Amino acid sequence: MQKRDYYEILGVSRDASKDEIKNSYRKLALQYHPDRNKAPEAEEKFKEVSEAYAVLSDDEKRHQYDQFGHSGIDSRYTPEDIFRGVDFGDIFRDLGFGFGGFESIFDTFFGGRGRQTYGPQRGADLRYDMEISLEDVATGMRTQIEVPRIEKCTICNGSGAEPGTSPSTCSNCHGTGQIQHSRTSGFARFVQIEPCEKCHGRGEVIDSPCSECHGTGNVQRTRKINVRIPPGVDTGTSLRMEGEGEASPDGGQSGDLYVVVHVRSHQSFERDGNDIVTEATINIAQAALGDEIEIPTLTSRARLKIPSGTQNGTVFRLKGKGLPRLRGFGHGDELIRISVAVPKKLNSKQKTLMMQLADELKKRSD
Repeated sequence: MQKRDYYEILGVSRDASKDEIKNSYRKLALQYHPDRNKAPEAEEKFKEVSEAYAVLSDDEKRHQYDQFGHSGIDSRYTPEDIFRGVDFGDIFRDLGFGFGGFESIFDTFFGGRGRQTYGPQRGADLRYDMEISLEDVATGMRTQIEVPRIEKCTICNGSGAEPGTSPSTCSNCHGTGQIQHSRTSGFARFVQIEPCEKCHGRGEVIDSPCSECHGTGNVQRTRKINVRIPPGVDTGTSLRMEGEGEASPDGGQSGDLYVVVHVRSHQSFERDGNDIVTEATINIAQAALGDEIEIPTLTSRARLKIPSGTQNGTVFRLKGKGLPRLRGFGHGDELIRISVAVPKKLNSKQKTLMMQLADELKKRSD
């Protein structure tokens, strides 16, 4: 099922301040918290508003969501990561849920399975900004880009250990990758789980590091990647290439590569959504008598009929000669704005003809 928009869930605008987001969550948490609301759907509602608050109250997560939507959050954060670093304590205390309320949000989402778990981390996402022409937007394109990134070491296959050797179990965390600390404050006992400092959360220690990657399991490479730009993209369009980001630092899933498109300005055309706008200049005789002229399109040339009596600034439309729709069928149109050029200098014959025309027009108006 498709997730709802986080801003819609909290009932705030996309430019809402942190205080507005917090106040909205406070009201919704009071309404749906399972300790107060025993309705069957309350728990799911509480999960939903809590996840929205965890993302929108954190500057980094909110920026990621604003830029890439739910795919940017889901691809970068685990469910535990979404809530990591978010302080619900003061809100729950104000609402009267006490210490149990703070813990219950993790129990609700993760079934009381230890709050945070440490295993292989996901590799970092990468961003590549690409500039393309308006002609590329019209036809789409395939190209190859070079991306510097961290990759799995091919010598040790990402283990970090010299070939022929194996990592050993960490003696500090006994292979769990995490260390538990507890403290007592009044009647409450707080438990904090952190990655093991000795093995950095891997649960293993490398005694004989790989000579190529020096025990990291990863190396820096510049990789050539084939990219397909679909027709109809616009500046700011972000294309996600799954698994083409950086390798995990400890054998987990690779990150993604986001190719962000920037469309260069064009010397002949302006873009207006899927339509393109250009200008054609005709002389006063063509405007008065009519004519047929040739005009450029993004992929070829076309003929445009100018009816007699065409006025300066008249706009004509060529159906289907604009840009393709990115997520739909068909194309936009090409709009041609007519500019009637008035001659600055006339020779004697032209002056005579213009004077005769002026006399005729004057007689007609009389």
